Amino acid sequence: MAHHMVPALETDNAKTAASLLQERLVGMLDLQLTLKHIHWNVVGPNFIAVHEMLDEHVESVREMTDEIAERIAILGFEPVGTPGYIVKSRDWDDYPINRGGVAEHLNALDSVYDGIIGDHRRAMEAAAEVDAVTEDLFVGQLAKLELYQWFVRSHVANAS
Repeated sequence: MAHHMVPALETDNAKTAASLLQERLVGMLDLQLTLKHIHWNVVGPNFIAVHEMLDEHVESVREMTDEIAERIAILGFEPVGTPGYIVKSRDWDDYPINRGGVAEHLNALDSVYDGIIGDHRRAMEAAAEVDAVTEDLFVGQLAKLELYQWFVRSHVANAS
């Protein structure tokens, strides 16, 4: 139950927005761990460029998860980011690669970004119906996520 409500936002709309945000919090926490995993395990030509690029992605995604969690709290609900909750709540498989080459990791990461961006876009569209501030948060994050996917795709194109 909400402890603090945003003025002029109906409780049902706040609850829907918080639910959308919680779903995205799970996805983004998983993404930041996946990005760090790739950062540690990528090898081969252009390794250092990818290694350093992923640091920027991780830092930005960490900031996005914080924004999402804080928005949930602002809406009067409790963000949940525990490892057990993340695993229990997600509907996708673990990232499949450990140590691997640049192209292998970046192709897999491109697929991860496809899922994250698609889920974020669906959440943004649903948020438009209930809370413009939550919708705006998703819009800003999508711009960054799409940019990061473009960076990944640019590296893959360069490797071909």
